[in-house]
Amino acid sequence: MPVGGRKQAPVVIEEEMAVVASTISGRTSELPAMWNRMLEPRVLRDYGSGGFARLAALQGGESLEWCYGCGKCVPVCPVDLVGEYGPRKLHRKVQSGVDLLADDDLWLCTTCMNCLRVCPKQVDMIKVMPAARGAAVGAGEVPTELQDVFEKTFRYGNCLGENPRRRHAWTRGAGVPVRVLADQPGPVDVLFYVEDYWSYHPRGQQAAQAFARVLTALGVDFAILGAEEKTVGDSQRLAGEAGLFEALMEDVAATLGRYDFRRIVTPDPHGFNALVKEYPKHGHRYEVLHYTQLLAPLVEQMPFAASLERTVTFHDPCYLGRHNGEYDAPRTLLEAIPGIRLVEMGRCRENGYCCGGGGGGMWLDGFTSNHTAERLSERRVREAAETGADILAVCCPYEVSRFEDAAKSTGNDHLQVRDIVELLDEAMRGHGEG
Repeated sequence: MPVGGRKQAPVVIEEEMAVVASTISGRTSELPAMWNRMLEPRVLRDYGSGGFARLAALQGGESLEWCYGCGKCVPVCPVDLVGEYGPRKLHRKVQSGVDLLADDDLWLCTTCMNCLRVCPKQVDMIKVMPAARGAAVGAGEVPTELQDVFEKTFRYGNCLGENPRRRHAWTRGAGVPVRVLADQPGPVDVLFYVEDYWSYHPRGQQAAQAFARVLTALGVDFAILGAEEKTVGDSQRLAGEAGLFEALMEDVAATLGRYDFRRIVTPDPHGFNALVKEYPKHGHRYEVLHYTQLLAPLVEQMPFAASLERTVTFHDPCYLGRHNGEYDAPRTLLEAIPGIRLVEMGRCRENGYCCGGGGGGMWLDGFTSNHTAERLSERRVREAAETGADILAVCCPYEVSRFEDAAKSTGNDHLQVRDIVELLDEAMRGHGEG
């Protein structure tokens, strides 16, 4: 009852054993005291708010505490579909005393942004995770696979640890001249920022060569940086290495400042994201396009010479789609290719599934295998195969190798994985793959 304007807690009298008789049958039942205690309100008494305070002290880490447990984030989280995850679950773990900075869950988020899309409280894992990971990296708590990538990036300027002088070796197989600005300086319309996987990975190089051929066929004035190019470092930033990102950014900006170009075009949604959103925060502003945005307005000029007659499904890259709102340009290109029939997966566009490569996930498959039933890329390949498509089309350098491996491991070898620009090149050259 209220006493002096306040509610007074009832006095609890607990018996070790109570005997209760039914008013209907007259039968009696013994209820030990433990049953009373089980029905008490379950209040968190043993844990403080230190976990949230520690996160809130990090720039960008404060919003995890805003969660009020609606759970909308969990069913859209790609990691939860193959494991146990989601911002709400992370919030509950921190609430119950778990130190997120020392927990494996810190490294499972792919920063795909689907949770933020549905969160009514704007819990922003795109800020929380890099902030928390940065603190963990500073304390030396970082998965071995990721530490190896950080060291390679610092030493070589690329995540694969390849010699910078080999960065434009792919041009020798393009079949068209590719201008390197250091060798042929002068103004250029399009600076083709190739990034790591199109520069060094064998499947990425095939896409880079196809893009060079398509640009040449369309009469686009383009050039590359060659050995002077370094990764723009967005995935390293999201994985917690802000210092490395800032060092890369200053190197990249200094290199770009030496040349005269009108716009930058890159195939990498992660690099695109950094150049559009992060570099301007530090005063480095450029006109930047993803390669699909450059090519989509030019489809009427494309000299197609063959009809491919394929059924294709398309995977939306998280950092091109949800992060930067581009869903139509890739589809415009696919629908322009003669003979292509585009079928959509159930999870597409705003609710597209994640390949697992974002936020450092590209380099953490070994680590995450201990926490998920299957890789996100394997889950996505299964969804693609269910559409009946012949080809899974992509437009992110991370995805070709990830999905090709997943197609093999899931028994879907019949599903070809092709970059959109490879399909454009095939149709324009008038002959089949290879």
